Amino acid sequence: MTDFAATKAMFSLPEGILYLDGNSLGPLPKSATSRVQEMLTDEWGQMLITGWNKAGWMGLPTGLGDRIGRLIGAEQGSVVTGDTLSIKVYQAVAAALELNPTRKVVLSDNGNFPSDLYMADGLLRSLGEEYELRVVDPEDVAAAITEEIAVLMLTEVDYRSGRMHDMKALTELAHANGVVTVWDLAHSAGAIPVDLAGCNADFAVGCTYKYLNGGPGAPAFIYVAPRLAETVRPALSGWLGHEAPFAFDLDYRPGNGIERMRVGTPPVIQMTALSAAMDIWDMAEMTDVRAKSIELTELFISRVEATCPELKLASPRTPELRGSQVSFRFEEGYAAMQALIARGVIGDFRAPDIMRFGFTPLYIDEGDVIKATEILTDVMQNKLWDTPEYKVRQRVT
Repeated sequence: MTDFAATKAMFSLPEGILYLDGNSLGPLPKSATSRVQEMLTDEWGQMLITGWNKAGWMGLPTGLGDRIGRLIGAEQGSVVTGDTLSIKVYQAVAAALELNPTRKVVLSDNGNFPSDLYMADGLLRSLGEEYELRVVDPEDVAAAITEEIAVLMLTEVDYRSGRMHDMKALTELAHANGVVTVWDLAHSAGAIPVDLAGCNADFAVGCTYKYLNGGPGAPAFIYVAPRLAETVRPALSGWLGHEAPFAFDLDYRPGNGIERMRVGTPPVIQMTALSAAMDIWDMAEMTDVRAKSIELTELFISRVEATCPELKLASPRTPELRGSQVSFRFEEGYAAMQALIARGVIGDFRAPDIMRFGFTPLYIDEGDVIKATEILTDVMQNKLWDTPEYKVRQRVT
């Protein structure tokens, strides 16, 4: 069994702070500070450019990819890290479209993260007026999967409510209609068990700064099913995705397998911090994480609903249908969240009225949940949110 007391002790958690926003940015692993300092001093400082070979920097993207792959049910050698999530969305959708050249429609839903929709729309506009991004309500996705669709692009866990799509069922339906799938795991990786191989997914992408605790700006990852990895064409033909980057050929030849999905130079400092976080994840089993997450979210919901009737549950009530977050609707949700933060309970707000709380068992326990709900109750019952300073919107919500 995963020892959550041991993992909690491995994170730097500020005194007096109850951190319920790891679904947006995970906290600092204590070992990351020394690990990054060692990389800066001993590797970059002493090895200089020879660190690419001596310190193994060039292998970080695939090495970290395999460690992430264990958490998302990916086959060995099918995940690579690097670049940003938006870049990986573009790569995946472009490659998926080329696998269905006679079809012109990408299907998504209006619960998808807007950036995914922006990237798909920008790509399709570049390809021509005959291409279409079709966006439906989440509950209408299955009915919209027809033989007209080229690519199904979905985020498994809704970033606002935590509602989950059934990856296996929708992937099977998509394949039955000749549709290629792209799954965004931004709110899945490190939050819920994922089985990409078992679901027969085609492509998946995700980020590492949320539940995986890689730090602000930590690199994204992309998965390509092994059956496709040697044939897909990377639309972003980056230098490090070349078969032989240091041959300096003028013509691009895609690398072997998942290596071809590399684009730019690996962010070694950030990947070093991510490596420290993955050391903690190596101690955890996703089935244990999921079970504890359900316990924590159920406790949170029951206590909030008992004392804060103004808050209306926006997440699915059935725990198996939601990710590792709980959202409540409140007309003055932004101000209420600012009042909570001022009192040491950090969650976040999503327009227009969502108060969002993330539950990460690696460092959140029952005592934290009880304390957080006591403070939330005080904020709501005494209307501590109703002050002008809490209603001024900051740049990041």
